[in-house]
Order: sequence, then C-alpha cells, then structure tokens
Amino acid sequence: MHTDKDLLVKGLKYIAYTIGLMFGAPIILYQAFRNQDNILFWPVVIVGAILSIAAIAMGFYSIKVIMDALFNNKKPQK
Repeated sequence: MHTDKDLLVKGLKYIAYTIGLMFGAPIILYQAFRNQDNILFWPVVIVGAILSIAAIAMGFYSIKVIMDALFNNKKPQK
C-alpha cells in the first residue's frame, strides 16, 4: 500500500485554501458586525456566512482527499 503523492499534494493544496477561508470568514463577519449601521451590513454578513460554510465543507473535503491518498482508496476502473 503506497501513498498517491499527486493526490496528497492536491489534498494539501485544499488544506491551504481551507486555512485561508478559516481566517478570512471570521474577519469578514467581525467587520460586518462592527459596522451594523452601514448600508452594506446584510450583504457582508451573507458573504461571511457563505465563506464560513465553505470553510467547513472544504475542510471535510480536503481531509477526505488526504485520506484517499494515504489509504489508496481509488475506485477500480471498469
């Protein structure tokens, strides 16, 4: 059982994107809630919420890709 290096690199790239989203989403939400009287409050809150959900989903997907790379879970081709 060997590690698929290409798939592992792909998973590590996804982890990097996930970390970016994990820092970016709370910063955007914090700025939105600091400026509640601004006219752009709701659009910024919606963008922050979407980025938060994307960070969670991307985290699960990147862990799945890394696990597939480590445990060689390739589907057999017919």
